[in-house]
Amino acid sequence: MSADVAPAAAHTAAAPTTPPRTAHRTRLLGTLLTALGLLMAVAGIATMGGIAQGLAQEEITVSENAAAFAGQPVVTPWAAWAQAEVIRADLSEMTGGLTYAEMDREDPQRAAVATGTFLRASLITSVIAFGVALTLVGIGTGFVLGGLGLRSAATA
Repeated sequence: MSADVAPAAAHTAAAPTTPPRTAHRTRLLGTLLTALGLLMAVAGIATMGGIAQGLAQEEITVSENAAAFAGQPVVTPWAAWAQAEVIRADLSEMTGGLTYAEMDREDPQRAAVATGTFLRASLITSVIAFGVALTLVGIGTGFVLGGLGLRSAATA
């Protein structure tokens, strides 16, 4: 009976091997994930550069009455946010706290408030675009790490 037990124990103690076809597919998937991750990260970085360049072309400077970044050019998400907050405060002061929708249609300041609201929305949109681009960089980095991990697991 001991002869029957010994070969079975030796057989189960052997390290399992990954079939070559599965290892090849895992390595290929890792390579594809890595390439896709690099593409996403580069696209995110390029998008951030494009947004900053577009803002720079507008030559906007953060107002002196801003809580932060006063006098700096608006080329970063935090400078855009600071300027958007200045516009919000200025509009609120101008209208006595009324929004564009709450103003009387014949109010002579309504056109200026509409323009200010549009500018504020545009700046906030650039902040969101920076965030989306940064998210793309983060996801791309995760794909790269996952792809490298799969490639490593396929060769182990």
